[in-house]
This record gives sequence, structure tokens and C-alpha cells, in this order.
Amino acid sequence: MTENIDIQHEEDRVSDATSDLESDLTDDVRQTHPTEETPVDNSEDSEDDSPDTFPREYVEKLRDENAKYRQRAQRSDDLAQRLHEALVTATGRLQDPSDLAFNEDHLDDPEALQAAIEDLLARKPHLASRRPLGDIGQGVTNGNTGDVDLAALLRSRA
Repeated sequence: MTENIDIQHEEDRVSDATSDLESDLTDDVRQTHPTEETPVDNSEDSEDDSPDTFPREYVEKLRDENAKYRQRAQRSDDLAQRLHEALVTATGRLQDPSDLAFNEDHLDDPEALQAAIEDLLARKPHLASRRPLGDIGQGVTNGNTGDVDLAALLRSRA
């Protein structure tokens, strides 16, 4: 309760000092030439022993709370970046998902993501994925894995 009264008295003193200063300045301006600058002496208004407006514990609590929110926002930004890269990877159209710049609109709108990838590939086709699709004649095949009968092959030619 006493702090509130002290703050109100402090505000009254500041407003009184401000109005006194304004009236002094207007008087000085009237007396001097309009192109001259009037020096302002603020030595009377400054108080070296001004009380803190808020207790130190309260300010530290607010700073800690603000730091917590900044960390949470940073983590949210990092997760959004990772989600964007995962969505680009899931399309399979780019060799490196970090080639497409992060945009928050891509997280909510899959059509915007597809359009951005198509635009990027139209401008820079070398960024496309080079993973071969389909049967390219390598690896395990579902074809005939039995033994080769050379005699049967010779008989079929004759």
C-alpha cells in the first residue's frame, strides 16, 4: 500500500516538474531569437535517490518468466523447421529437403507445399531427387531364381 502511495507521489512530482519545465521553456523561447537553441538544464529534475518502482524480486520473477517463454518459442520454431523438412522429404521430389526455404504456409497447406516444390524444380531442375524408381535390372528380382539347365538351353536351340 505504501509503495502505491510513493509511486503516486513520484508521478505527481514528475508531472509538476514537467509542467514547470515546459513553462520555463516557453518563456525562454519568447525571450530569445527563434533561430537560437535554448539550452535546457535538467540538473534540478534528476534525483539520485529515486526509489525503485518495482521490487527486485518481482522484476527477477518477470525476467525468468519471459526467458521461459522465449525458450518455448525457440523450441516451437525449431520443431516447425523440422516438420517442414519432414514434409518435404515425404514428397520424395527433392534430393535435399533443406533446398526448399522454410515457409509457415507450407505446414498448413499441402497444396502450397507442392506448388513451391514444383516452382523450385522448374527453376532449378538439378535439385530433383535422383533415386531410380521401378525395375532397373539390379538387386533382388522376383523372376526365376532356379538353377540354370544348360542342356535344356541347347535343346531349345536345336
